[in-house]
Amino acid sequence: MSPANALRRGAFAFGATNARQPTRALALRLIVKGIRVNKSELIDAIARHADISKAAAGRALDATVNAIVGSLKNGEIVTLVGFGSFYVGSRTARQGRNPHTGAAIRISAAKVPKFRAGKALKDAVS
Repeated sequence: MSPANALRRGAFAFGATNARQPTRALALRLIVKGIRVNKSELIDAIARHADISKAAAGRALDATVNAIVGSLKNGEIVTLVGFGSFYVGSRTARQGRNPHTGAAIRISAAKVPKFRAGKALKDAVS
């Protein structure tokens, strides 16, 4: 089974008992190799792991993302112990170049969302 097919067929099935069902270790190897997981695949994984419907998993994921975005808009730091912290960083204004014309341009300052991985997440992927 190719890594992409393994991921689509349930690479996030933690504690898989079926030989055809990939294990958590395989899922971690797939992620480390750079295979991306989209939102629907993440919802499927949440639903399987938590033993809830896909609709409920989708609502839970949306609520989590909306709560994080709302907190960041208010300038707050969101910390998920062991996973990491989301925070708002600032990027200063700077000079840049238009790649097409080579002309100098001014890039304005901006607030950008950032993520700092926690120790448990760092340990899991290394």
